[in-house]
Amino acid sequence: MARLEIDRVSKRYGDVVAVRDLTLDVADGEFVVLLGPSGCGKTTMLRIVAGFAEPTSGVVRLKDRDVTRLPPWKRNAGLVFQSYALFPHLSVARNVAFGLEMRKVEASQRQRRVADALRLVRLEHLSERLPRQLSGGQQQRVALARALAFYPDVLLLDEPLSNLDAKLRAEVRVEIRELQKRLGLTTVMVTHDQEEALTMSDRIAVLNRGACVQCDAPERLFRQPRTRFVAAFFRGCNVLDAEVQGRTGDRWLLRLGGQLLQLSAEGRSLPDGPRVGVALRAEHLRVGASAAASEVRLHAVLMQVVYRGANVDHLLELPDGQRIVATSTRREAEAAGSVPCGFSTADIVPLDD
Repeated sequence: MARLEIDRVSKRYGDVVAVRDLTLDVADGEFVVLLGPSGCGKTTMLRIVAGFAEPTSGVVRLKDRDVTRLPPWKRNAGLVFQSYALFPHLSVARNVAFGLEMRKVEASQRQRRVADALRLVRLEHLSERLPRQLSGGQQQRVALARALAFYPDVLLLDEPLSNLDAKLRAEVRVEIRELQKRLGLTTVMVTHDQEEALTMSDRIAVLNRGACVQCDAPERLFRQPRTRFVAAFFRGCNVLDAEVQGRTGDRWLLRLGGQLLQLSAEGRSLPDGPRVGVALRAEHLRVGASAAASEVRLHAVLMQVVYRGANVDHLLELPDGQRIVATSTRREAEAAGSVPCGFSTADIVPLDD
């Protein structure tokens, strides 16, 4: 079982904490994405798992074996770099074979593994080409084949699609996910792209300032963020302040946009302060005539309309001065001014901070 365990790992560089007491258990064959903004510690954590950085504290286990202090070549982890790191003077086949040569794999077995790896990424017909003769997507697949050739226990991907254009990126991420599922590879990928994380992973670990602030399945993370940071990180999520008015039975009484709302607390106690953060996704808001049938209705001021192709964003200002975005498949209001908007209390998610 190629299970990866990250147990209370921290990494300091002087006074700077790059990774803070991070714990993560990746099951055999699972695809987990480390997601977060630049500088949040996700690449540092990947380098610690790969063996290119040593943690200040904590333990990394792979297949129930403590690999925390082992060098990279002794922990059987395949790493695909953001820059691909191909040798420009070596052919595709020689690039894939390089890691096997360093591991002293005998020539006959080496040739078979190279052929198998190139077949997996559908590049066997380009084995004699040099990297400069390949497209960006093909170079990325060579780097992936090199990582797969020595049958790694865990596959580590460091923003592997960031150098590709949008169309090719969408195609290659499907290929990587299909290949990972077919091989049953335990995989950890680093990205700052939320769409990549949502479409490729079994679970997403959101990092902020070196700490994991939420780890969940993609849909749950998207629909039920726990904190302001997680909610705001995903595009199209409005993060608002609601005034706490008290509690009745199992429901909170909140005031938002001038309206008194009853919101299910799901067994949670009221916050200590007079306000609580709530998340409301832009696609759950209705504007103009479509707001008439909403559970909660109020009037807002239309500030701006932004056309985004398949969707249209309506920037609104609520009566309490907070600004929100409502997304629709069509333009719901034309001119600036007062417009009705509405939503359901079931779509409001209370946040922990």
